[in-house]
Amino acid sequence: MYKTPGRPLLLAETAAFAGLIVLGSWISIPFVPVPFTLQTLFVLLSGTVMRRYAVLPTGLYVLMGILGIPVFHSGSAGLGILLEPTGGYILGFIPGAFVTGIFFEHRERTARVLGIVLGDGVIFLCGMSWLSLSTGISLFNAFLIGVLPFIPGDVVKGYAVWLIGERLERVSDTGQDGGSGA
Repeated sequence: MYKTPGRPLLLAETAAFAGLIVLGSWISIPFVPVPFTLQTLFVLLSGTVMRRYAVLPTGLYVLMGILGIPVFHSGSAGLGILLEPTGGYILGFIPGAFVTGIFFEHRERTARVLGIVLGDGVIFLCGMSWLSLSTGISLFNAFLIGVLPFIPGDVVKGYAVWLIGERLERVSDTGQDGGSGA
Protein backbone atom coordinates (compact mmCIF):
# COMPACT_ATOMS: atom_id res chain seq x y z
CA MET A 1 0.00 0.00 0.00
CA TYR A 2 1.22 3.49 -0.80
CA LYS A 3 2.45 5.41 2.22
CA THR A 4 1.22 8.92 2.89
CA PRO A 5 4.25 11.21 2.74
CA GLY A 6 5.15 13.35 5.72
CA ARG A 7 4.28 17.01 5.50
CA PRO A 8 7.90 18.28 5.09
CA LEU A 9 8.54 15.81 2.25
CA LEU A 10 5.23 16.68 0.63
CA LEU A 11 6.05 20.41 0.75
CA ALA A 12 9.54 19.84 -0.64
CA GLU A 13 8.32 17.63 -3.47
CA THR A 14 5.52 20.07 -4.30
CA ALA A 15 7.96 22.98 -4.51
CA ALA A 16 10.50 20.96 -6.48
CA PHE A 17 8.03 19.69 -9.07
CA ALA A 18 6.29 23.06 -9.43
CA GLY A 19 9.73 24.52 -10.13
CA LEU A 20 10.57 21.77 -12.61
CA ILE A 21 7.29 22.32 -14.47
CA VAL A 22 8.13 26.03 -14.70
CA LEU A 23 11.60 25.15 -15.98
CA GLY A 24 10.01 22.81 -18.52
CA SER A 25 7.86 25.66 -19.81
CA TRP A 26 11.01 27.57 -20.74
CA ILE A 27 12.53 24.65 -22.63
CA SER A 28 10.52 24.69 -25.82
CA ILE A 29 10.55 24.32 -29.56
CA PRO A 30 8.15 26.73 -31.28
CA PHE A 31 5.32 24.92 -33.00
CA VAL A 32 1.84 25.98 -34.12
CA PRO A 33 -0.63 26.09 -32.43
CA VAL A 34 0.99 24.53 -29.34
CA PRO A 35 4.74 24.72 -28.58
CA PHE A 36 6.69 21.55 -27.81
CA THR A 37 7.87 21.86 -24.20
CA LEU A 38 9.20 19.65 -21.42
CA GLN A 39 6.36 20.52 -19.06
CA THR A 40 4.58 17.22 -19.62
CA LEU A 41 7.74 15.31 -18.73
CA PHE A 42 7.81 16.93 -15.30
CA VAL A 43 4.03 16.74 -14.85
CA LEU A 44 4.05 12.98 -15.48
CA LEU A 45 7.22 12.52 -13.45
CA SER A 46 5.51 14.21 -10.51
CA GLY A 47 2.87 11.48 -10.71
CA THR A 48 5.52 8.75 -10.59
CA VAL A 49 7.11 10.25 -7.48
CA MET A 50 4.25 11.88 -5.59
CA ARG A 51 1.51 9.50 -6.67
CA ARG A 52 -1.98 11.01 -6.19
CA TYR A 53 -0.42 14.02 -4.47
CA ALA A 54 0.97 15.14 -7.85
CA VAL A 55 -2.13 17.34 -8.09
CA LEU A 56 -0.40 19.67 -5.62
CA PRO A 57 2.54 20.86 -7.75
CA THR A 58 0.47 20.92 -10.94
CA GLY A 59 -2.32 22.82 -9.20
CA LEU A 60 0.22 25.20 -7.68
CA TYR A 61 1.76 25.77 -11.11
CA VAL A 62 -1.62 26.65 -12.62
CA LEU A 63 -2.52 28.86 -9.65
CA MET A 64 0.79 30.74 -9.87
CA GLY A 65 0.15 31.42 -13.54
CA ILE A 66 -3.40 32.60 -12.90
CA LEU A 67 -2.13 34.95 -10.19
CA GLY A 68 0.19 36.60 -12.71
CA ILE A 69 3.49 34.94 -11.87
CA PRO A 70 5.22 34.39 -15.23
CA VAL A 71 5.38 30.58 -15.14
CA PHE A 72 3.62 29.62 -18.34
CA HIS A 73 5.34 29.12 -21.70
CA SER A 74 8.04 31.76 -22.29
CA GLY A 75 7.17 33.68 -19.14
CA SER A 76 3.54 34.35 -19.89
CA ALA A 77 0.96 34.54 -17.12
CA GLY A 78 -2.62 35.38 -16.29
CA LEU A 79 -6.05 33.87 -16.62
CA GLY A 80 -6.15 34.97 -20.25
CA ILE A 81 -3.50 32.37 -21.13
CA LEU A 82 -5.90 29.63 -20.04
CA LEU A 83 -8.54 31.07 -22.37
CA GLU A 84 -6.18 30.88 -25.35
CA PRO A 85 -6.00 27.71 -27.50
CA THR A 86 -3.23 26.19 -25.34
CA GLY A 87 -5.10 26.68 -22.06
CA GLY A 88 -6.65 23.23 -22.10
CA TYR A 89 -3.26 21.56 -22.11
CA ILE A 90 -2.19 23.56 -19.06
CA LEU A 91 -5.40 22.75 -17.18
CA GLY A 92 -5.02 19.12 -18.25
CA PHE A 93 -1.77 18.90 -16.27
CA ILE A 94 -3.74 18.52 -13.04
CA PRO A 95 -5.86 15.47 -13.94
CA GLY A 96 -3.01 14.07 -16.05
CA ALA A 97 -0.66 14.04 -13.07
CA PHE A 98 -3.39 12.58 -10.87
CA VAL A 99 -4.12 9.72 -13.28
CA THR A 100 -0.42 8.90 -13.59
CA GLY A 101 -0.07 9.05 -9.81
CA ILE A 102 -3.00 6.74 -9.16
CA PHE A 103 -1.56 4.12 -11.50
CA PHE A 104 1.90 4.46 -9.96
CA GLU A 105 0.46 3.49 -6.60
CA HIS A 106 0.38 -0.02 -8.04
CA ARG A 107 3.60 -1.99 -8.27
CA GLU A 108 2.77 -3.79 -11.51
CA ARG A 109 4.74 -2.49 -14.47
CA THR A 110 1.77 -2.78 -16.80
CA ALA A 111 -0.30 -0.51 -14.56
CA ARG A 112 2.50 2.02 -14.35
CA VAL A 113 3.08 2.14 -18.09
CA LEU A 114 -0.67 2.48 -18.57
CA GLY A 115 -0.65 5.32 -16.03
CA ILE A 116 1.91 7.27 -18.05
CA VAL A 117 0.01 6.68 -21.29
CA LEU A 118 -3.36 7.58 -19.75
CA GLY A 119 -1.96 10.60 -17.89
CA ASP A 120 -0.52 11.95 -21.13
CA GLY A 121 -3.77 11.06 -22.89
CA VAL A 122 -5.77 13.09 -20.37
CA ILE A 123 -3.54 16.10 -21.02
CA PHE A 124 -4.02 15.66 -24.77
CA LEU A 125 -7.78 15.20 -24.40
CA CYS A 126 -8.16 18.38 -22.32
CA GLY A 127 -5.91 20.31 -24.69
CA MET A 128 -7.54 19.02 -27.86
CA SER A 129 -11.04 19.70 -26.51
CA TRP A 130 -10.23 23.27 -25.54
CA LEU A 131 -8.33 23.85 -28.79
CA SER A 132 -11.44 22.81 -30.70
CA LEU A 133 -13.82 24.83 -28.54
CA SER A 134 -11.70 28.00 -28.43
CA THR A 135 -10.89 28.09 -32.14
CA GLY A 136 -14.06 26.59 -33.60
CA ILE A 137 -12.26 23.80 -35.42
CA SER A 138 -13.51 20.23 -35.37
CA LEU A 139 -12.23 17.74 -32.80
CA PHE A 140 -10.68 15.78 -35.64
CA ASN A 141 -8.73 18.82 -36.84
CA ALA A 142 -7.78 19.66 -33.25
CA PHE A 143 -6.39 16.13 -32.98
CA LEU A 144 -4.49 16.52 -36.24
CA ILE A 145 -2.79 19.79 -35.25
CA GLY A 146 -2.80 19.65 -31.45
CA VAL A 147 -2.07 16.00 -30.69
CA LEU A 148 -0.75 13.97 -33.62
CA PRO A 149 2.47 15.99 -34.22
CA PHE A 150 3.36 15.67 -30.52
CA ILE A 151 2.92 11.92 -30.13
CA PRO A 152 6.51 10.97 -31.12
CA GLY A 153 7.99 13.49 -28.67
CA ASP A 154 5.62 12.38 -25.94
CA VAL A 155 6.56 8.75 -26.50
CA VAL A 156 10.18 9.73 -25.85
CA LYS A 157 9.18 11.81 -22.82
CA GLY A 158 6.98 8.99 -21.54
CA TYR A 159 9.84 6.51 -21.81
CA ALA A 160 12.11 8.95 -19.96
CA VAL A 161 9.46 9.33 -17.24
CA TRP A 162 9.25 5.54 -16.96
CA LEU A 163 13.02 5.13 -16.65
CA ILE A 164 13.44 7.96 -14.15
CA GLY A 165 10.39 6.90 -12.13
CA GLU A 166 11.58 3.29 -11.87
CA ARG A 167 15.09 4.39 -10.92
CA LEU A 168 13.78 6.72 -8.23
CA GLU A 169 11.57 3.91 -6.92
CA ARG A 170 14.56 1.58 -6.60
CA VAL A 171 16.59 4.25 -4.83
CA SER A 172 13.69 4.96 -2.48
CA ASP A 173 13.11 1.26 -1.74
CA THR A 174 16.76 0.57 -0.92
CA GLY A 175 17.53 3.90 0.67
CA GLN A 176 20.62 4.20 -1.50
CA ASP A 177 21.59 4.75 -5.09
CA GLY A 178 22.73 1.18 -5.69
CA GLY A 179 26.31 2.22 -6.34
CA SER A 180 29.33 0.74 -4.64
CA GLY A 181 30.83 2.72 -1.86
CA ALA A 182 33.35 2.37 0.89
